[in-house]
Formats: sequence, structure tokens, C-alpha cells
Amino acid sequence: MAETPSLGGFPTTRPELMGTFGMVCSSHWLASQAGMGMLENGGNAFDAVCAAGFVLQVVQPHMCGPLGEVPILFSREGGPVTALAGQGPAPAAATVEAFRAEEFDSIPGTGLMAATVPAAFDTWMTLLADHGTLPLAEVMAPALGYAADGYPVPPMVAGAIDGMHDVFVTEWRTSAEAYLVGGKAPRPRSLYRLPLLAATYARVIEEAESGGGSREAVITRARAIWREGFVAEAIDRFCREARILDSSGARHGGLLTGGDMAKFAAPYETPLTYDYHGHTLAKCGPWSQAPVALQQLALLKGFDLSAMDPLGPDFIHTVIECAKLAFADREKFYGDPAFARVPMDVLLSDAYNDARRRLVGPEASFELLPGDVPGFGASRILTGDGTGGVSGAIAASGGTPASKNAARSAAGMGEPGRVLDALDKGVRSDTVHIDVVDRFGNIVAATPSGAWLQSSPAVPGLGFPLGTRAQMFWLDETHPSGLAPGKRPRTTLSPSFALRDGRPYMAFGTPGGDMQDQWPLFCFLRHVHFGLNLQEAIDLPLFETLHFPNSFWPRDACPGHLGLEGGTPPATVKELRRRGHAVEESPRWTMGRVLMASSRDGILRAGATSRFMQSYAVGR
Repeated sequence: MAETPSLGGFPTTRPELMGTFGMVCSSHWLASQAGMGMLENGGNAFDAVCAAGFVLQVVQPHMCGPLGEVPILFSREGGPVTALAGQGPAPAAATVEAFRAEEFDSIPGTGLMAATVPAAFDTWMTLLADHGTLPLAEVMAPALGYAADGYPVPPMVAGAIDGMHDVFVTEWRTSAEAYLVGGKAPRPRSLYRLPLLAATYARVIEEAESGGGSREAVITRARAIWREGFVAEAIDRFCREARILDSSGARHGGLLTGGDMAKFAAPYETPLTYDYHGHTLAKCGPWSQAPVALQQLALLKGFDLSAMDPLGPDFIHTVIECAKLAFADREKFYGDPAFARVPMDVLLSDAYNDARRRLVGPEASFELLPGDVPGFGASRILTGDGTGGVSGAIAASGGTPASKNAARSAAGMGEPGRVLDALDKGVRSDTVHIDVVDRFGNIVAATPSGAWLQSSPAVPGLGFPLGTRAQMFWLDETHPSGLAPGKRPRTTLSPSFALRDGRPYMAFGTPGGDMQDQWPLFCFLRHVHFGLNLQEAIDLPLFETLHFPNSFWPRDACPGHLGLEGGTPPATVKELRRRGHAVEESPRWTMGRVLMASSRDGILRAGATSRFMQSYAVGR
């Protein structure tokens, strides 16, 4: 991959974009341009992020779908940062007893049983109605056009569909109808259409517009059609009547009902924040994994990172060891605050982190070491046993963990978990991300995901599947992340929003499951401590750890793991191995999917990863 010099001295694959009108960066160039089209047509950042989000459902259906979820962080015209919690809860019938009755030891990674209430459409509609300016049909036009008329399908999408071909043909026949072309996967770079999805969206728009009225009235009707009309009816019927093969190797129906969908409305929330070196990081609450980023900052505050080399062993060792501690607390304490008492005030306090910081030593830790807050948290830390069961506490281990690639291939780690065990498929996917800044002072970060084409069969008549986010629950009522009806799973989806000197400044994030509070945070640290511009921070070699239980079925962990991207200096790699880290080196340009966009003093900036040649930033 070609590199170009940058003013900061670090090579970049692309320039940091700069302008004054608007910036849109997303996980696919067609989505980025669709968002920019909304800005060019007089819309704002909220119109743009919604348009981009709907396009991503079409052009990256292996990474997000209409029945998925989308947490959002935003600031409107320089106002306070707000969270729109686009994560649906467990259905009313989703109890531990219901899964035990079907002989589950854990919630499967595929199929109908793992569905939570679809949240994405309602969340996009809420954002558009309350903060956008353009009509529904105009915002959805790019997505509808690509679905109906086609788009050049990238090799990664074609490969994902091809990997599921046998499953679709033999088991998930509604998905064969939705995604195959003449019974086959589309050819890479051929014109690819999704006519069933197009017909569903066209019907929603037509029915919503039929009553006339304001743009807000049309959007409100679209929400009702989705939650209570033909979409909800089709989902209700499918979950009641179908028996679908899932990753347990058996066939099951679903627990989700139309009544569950009718009750859901994406809520606004006040995000959690942490002040750090002139910046304030805002994140969603502990119903997600997002606060682990804040906990990492609270630990790192006690180290002089600015005196370290951003590619040196001291920086990587310190950051990774603090990440291990923060993620250990995630495993013990996090859960939906409406159901679990989560002591975030303690977890972010100076006293707690001063004590925790002393656990960071000169050598790599192989233990999972959650803190202790009397009266709070799980009595034990759970992990998968390799078959989807629960094996109890993670013990200290001095051994070498399985490699990242081996673990993910064998255990289905990462988003969206694993496809069918019974058919021995290894098709994996991911998530998408969108950042938008505009000339009006609006800043938005959104992380859509879920309802991947690999997750579950397409719902008959709709042309797209349900999600499987419930796989992130434990079948343990005593755990903060234990399953309960109406409870939100501890999602990995984690957009980030930073203020600078108290003013809204930057939206950023990434796909990547548990890495969503590693890769972007590490880029943020390099931006804050070393003055790297957005593209430099993104392009510099990244690192990661799989030390803690993965959030996806079957929840394996790799104690002591440290992944290093190609391009990390050999001396750094050698020293990290000497410190005891179980180092795994990945090829260059294969780690991280980070996107970033900022607004300061009238200048808008954006950067987008060039890894896997999908993501792009556009702007002027």
C-alpha cells in the first residue's frame, strides 16, 4: 500500500482532509458520498448520518442490517453531548428458564432465539425527526436506489455471501431468495441488487407518505409502520412459526413478538464523561462496554505517556496493561443500569484508580484482575469453555494463549460471532461506523451493526434477517449482564465523542467488537499526547489484546495476548516479548478500522482507515 509523507513525520496512506463545509467518513465510500450528498442538498449532519446508515445496510449487509442496532453520540450546534441509545432489549419471553428448557448452556450466536428487539430503524427515525431537516424519502433515496438498481458488489461482500451459500440453499432458504443471484453468490464487482429489501423500504415510505402532513408526521408514521405494521407482523409470524437451525446444531423458533417491537422507542441519555489532558471523552453508559474507555483514561492519567515513544514498548505495554484492568471490570460490573447496580462513580474515581494503577508492573499480566467494590458486581467472572458452556473464573496462567486468528476461527470470536457449527462454516463479519461534522456546528458519531446476513435467516417478505445481540447475555440471573426480559445486552457497539477545552470537538469510532474501545482509544491517545493529525493517528501501526472473555459466543479468552500490527518496530516487538507478553504479529494494514472527524475554530477535518480498502472520508 502506497504511503505519502505527512507534516508530522509519520507516513500516511491518505491526507488528513480539511475544509469548512462538511465532512463525512464511513465504512464504505458509497455511504460517505451519500451522506455528503445530503449536505450538498442543504441538509445537516443528522440527515447525512442517516442517509449513510441506510446505504451501509445495502452495500455492507454482512456488517449491518435494517433489524440491527445503532448507538449514537452527538452534539447539536455546539450544545451538550447526547446519547441516543439504539440498542433493543431482550424480548418479554426471553428468560433464563426459556433457554434452559431448550437445553441451552449459553445463548447461541446465530438463529432466532438470540434476537433482541430491532432498534436501528426506530433510532434513525428518532434522530431524523428530532434533528434532521430533509424529508424521509430524500434521505432514504440513495439506499433505495442501490437496493433496487444495484451497486458494484465488493469482493468482501461477495465472499461473505458465497461462504453462506450452502447454508442458504439447504437451511435458510429465505436468505437464498434475498441474497443469491440465480442460486449463486454474486460475482465480485458485478452489479448487485437487493430487490426484497428495496420493496420493503419502498412500501414503508409509500405508506408513511400516504397520510400527508409535515416531514415529522411522515417520519412518525414510518416508525409506527415498522414497530406495529407489516414489518412487525412479518417478524412476529416468522418467530412463532419457523424452526431454524442455529449454532447449537438444533432447530429453534424465536421469542421476539410484535408486542415487543411496539413497546420499543430509542431513548435519549446523558453520556458518561471523563476529563483527560484538556479533552473530555463522552461515552454511552454501562449497558454497553463503552465506559471501559473512560476507565482506561482514569488509569492512564497517572502515567507520563507524552514522554514515551508512540511506537515504543513503554507506551504499548502501559496502555495494554491498563486495558486489561478496565476490561476485567467490564466483566464483573457492567450491565443495563435499569436492572443492575453499576458503581460507575467509584470505577472512575481517583481513589479507585490510584489503587488499581499499582497493579501495572514491568511484566505482562496473565491474570484477569477485576477490582472490588463492596456490594457490587458479579461473584465470579464467567468465560466460555469452548463449547458455549460456562467454565467459571478465569484462572491465572503463565502459558501462551491461542493465537488471535486460531481462536477466532475455532471459537467464532468477533462480530457477529459464529455461523453454523453444524455446517462448519467460518464466515465472519464486523460492524460499521459513521462520523459527520457540518458547517452548522453539528457533530455525530454512530456505530450501526447487527442483523448480519450470517446471523439469521431473512424474514419472509422483508428480505433481511433479525440480529443476534442476545448472545452477549449470560444465562445467569445473578450476573450484572445476565439475561432478563426487557434488559439490554452489554453491547460492544461504542461510538466515541471528544470535547476539547470544554467544546464539542471530535467524533470517532470503529467496527471490531471488543476492539471498539481499544483501537480508537489508542488513536485518540496518540492524537492527544503526540500531536498526530487524524490520519497519522489512524495509519500508525495499531495493537490490541484478547486477554479477557470475548463478548461473542462462545466467549473464549486468550490470557496475556498482545496483537501487534505489521510496521511495529522490531526492537519494540522484541522488548514486549521480553516483558512476557504473548505477542502475535499481524500483517501490515490489517488491524483497526478507525474513522475520525473533528471541528475546531471553523476548520473541519477527517481521517479514514485505508485498511481493507472500504472506508473513505469525503468533504470540502
